[in-house]
Amino acid sequence: MAARGIIKMTSPVTPSPMDTSTSYSLPLPTTLLPLPCRPPNAFIQGLRSAVLLVACEPLRSRTLPSQLCRRRRTAATSVFAGMATSGKEVLPPALTSASEPPPLFDGTTRLYISLTCPFAQRVWITRNCKGLQDQIKLVPIDLQDRPDWYKEKVYPGNKVPALEHNGKVIGESLDLIKYVDSHFDGPSLYPEDPAKKEFAEELLVYVDSFTKAVFTSLKGGSDDEAAAAFDQIEEALGKFEEGPFFIGQFSLVDIAYAPFIERFQPFLLEVKGIDITAGRPRLAAWIKELSKNDAYSQTCADPKQLVESYKKRFASQL
Repeated sequence: MAARGIIKMTSPVTPSPMDTSTSYSLPLPTTLLPLPCRPPNAFIQGLRSAVLLVACEPLRSRTLPSQLCRRRRTAATSVFAGMATSGKEVLPPALTSASEPPPLFDGTTRLYISLTCPFAQRVWITRNCKGLQDQIKLVPIDLQDRPDWYKEKVYPGNKVPALEHNGKVIGESLDLIKYVDSHFDGPSLYPEDPAKKEFAEELLVYVDSFTKAVFTSLKGGSDDEAAAAFDQIEEALGKFEEGPFFIGQFSLVDIAYAPFIERFQPFLLEVKGIDITAGRPRLAAWIKELSKNDAYSQTCADPKQLVESYKKRFASQL
């Protein structure tokens, strides 16, 4: 399918090449359905906003699925009933180079994350959706001031996320969300239906190609490549008719994409004047339904902080 091209707002504000600190304000189009994440606590607000994704796990080159089927989709139905959640979680402070390590390999299951890393957010969402707040302890790491013991004693890759469980440490977010779903109690987040399982695997393979295409645009590449990637998402969301999500009901597939779309949507709107939901009603409905998931919203950062972080990261390409 030929890409429609990302729809741009009229008279977008272009950042001055001499001033990367200016705040830009653009009128919101009526089709925009932002991700209304809960306000972060004081700790999140105090984090440095310019944490680089290089401190998270790297993107991997993956193959685009040969075809994302197109089918009609009925009205969206929320499927969050019964999904395990708990009250607002009090987050511990991030550990720095001055912090002592926790009592490692003492039988406690620990999830090492950064509160600003989209890869780590995937596993954090999965943990919350399965109601594992008491079983899996969050251990935030300051990626700008990482403790030496994290690389030496916990995870030699020195990135997040990493899961300490049963005397071993596991990395890679897409592997981890499957691991948490299959090794812990709680609602299943992966389909049993063969057709849905096959399509879910295709989409989990495609997610890195999707993010790579959008990041290429953010780094000064053509917006057409990003437009085609969002069109693929729109098509994928139309395959099954039972609900607004990729395989009908909420699943690991939605968890894999959510942290990145959470960042791409406000940044592209403010900096490039691009509304990713314009002409993509399924994507708009997906964002709206996703925002109702309390287990997800508790992991969200302040959208303004995310935008400022990406501005700093891509300042030289804007």
